[in-house]
Amino acid sequence: MREKLELVCPAGTPAAFRAAIDAGAHTISCGFNDETNARNFPGLNFSREEMAQSIKYAHRKDAKVLIAINTFPRAGAFSRWSQAVDDAARLGTDAVILADLGLLDYASHRHPTLRLHLSVQAAAANADAIEFYAKSFGVRRVVLPRVLSVPEIAAINRKISVETEVFIFGGLCVMAEGRCSLSSYATGKSPNMNGACSPASHVEYREEAGELVSRLGGFAIHRSAAGAAAPYPTLCKGCFEAGDYRGHVFEDPASLDAASLIPQLAEAGVTALKIEGRQRSRAYTEAVVRSFRKALDDHAGGRPIIAGQLRDLTEGQQTTSGAYRKAWR
Repeated sequence: MREKLELVCPAGTPAAFRAAIDAGAHTISCGFNDETNARNFPGLNFSREEMAQSIKYAHRKDAKVLIAINTFPRAGAFSRWSQAVDDAARLGTDAVILADLGLLDYASHRHPTLRLHLSVQAAAANADAIEFYAKSFGVRRVVLPRVLSVPEIAAINRKISVETEVFIFGGLCVMAEGRCSLSSYATGKSPNMNGACSPASHVEYREEAGELVSRLGGFAIHRSAAGAAAPYPTLCKGCFEAGDYRGHVFEDPASLDAASLIPQLAEAGVTALKIEGRQRSRAYTEAVVRSFRKALDDHAGGRPIIAGQLRDLTEGQQTTSGAYRKAWR
């Protein structure tokens, strides 16, 4: 038997939280229903009471809970973020996921026994950066940004003293994590500070000259022919005109699916595999967790992994291995 990788699943609601655990997730990542987490959308996330009850449910099922407090505090509002850390510790979370240096310093001193994970929002993509967080704040795990190949991840793991967690399935963004300015430019809402990328309150659809035009913050992001599927207007995945070309200049709509790379990621020294999608439905969460739990069990048992089973749940029904197999430099 091989050592089993940890499966980390996001949950945006208590129902999705329970569904993920019942489907076989080892660990759940979630956040409070405010701007302290990077998925701050209406109707998502947890009140303090919901979080307390969810943590109790997870622990009864021998699962762990990670609370993401991974946005960057606004000037003059640090107490909202520090209170979130205090509440997470009080409620018995197994770890908090942080990105901000000040908040990491606060958590490490105020709650010295609280396990700290470094969010992908910190964009720590090399061994020196990761060891800085480990030595300065006692970070125990880092979520690696989605810009690294498998050999690069292996090289990092050989040089660091902490665990690594990588994304295995879900949406992709072409922006450097924790460094995106496009959404805040268009809408005034920053994904890095307010936790909302391309918020629905700034989305508009309008028919013009036989086309459906999608706008975000007043900017036309996409034009769809009558009767064609209209994607959600996310800035980095919008269509652009460049000379005679009109299309997805940055990235075609597609989802990461690296199930076939589980053996290589395990060999590279990864500890945990992370599903993306805290805003997804309970049914989506359950299906993805069941598929990847089986894949991890098959890998641990020396059985072949059957990949590509979730294409119908991906963006545009297209998948990519992202940077894991990148050939560019």
